[in-house]
Amino acid sequence: AVLLRESGGGSVQSGGSLRLSCEAFTDNFRNFCMAWLRQIPGGKLKAVAAIDSDGNTDYAHSLKGRFKILRDNVASTVELQMDSLEPEDTDTYYCAAAEGPRGSYCNVIRDYGYKGQGAQVTVSS
Repeated sequence: AVLLRESGGGSVQSGGSLRLSCEAFTDNFRNFCMAWLRQIPGGKLKAVAAIDSDGNTDYAHSLKGRFKILRDNVASTVELQMDSLEPEDTDTYYCAAAEGPRGSYCNVIRDYGYKGQGAQVTVSS
């Protein structure tokens, strides 16, 4: 099991940057595939970026390279660096985790059983 706590986020103007941080409270952080999710129309949460314990990453194609997911296995943290933000990026972003998947199985398509409380990102035009 894992407990996730997000920090960061806030409000910026279009074109600006923000960084979200997530601390994971668990004894076996390396066993978890980590991701950042956002809510899509209809209410479902969808991953925008994922990273496994070896640093392999996967991103939603819609991001066009603007976001970068980072992981520190020693500190048990994962971050989302968000650049060139657009008003359409406004949302609540959730840190998420799934125990076990690595490589191609740690991706933006899979479900994540653990989620944090969310961090708000607001981008104004």
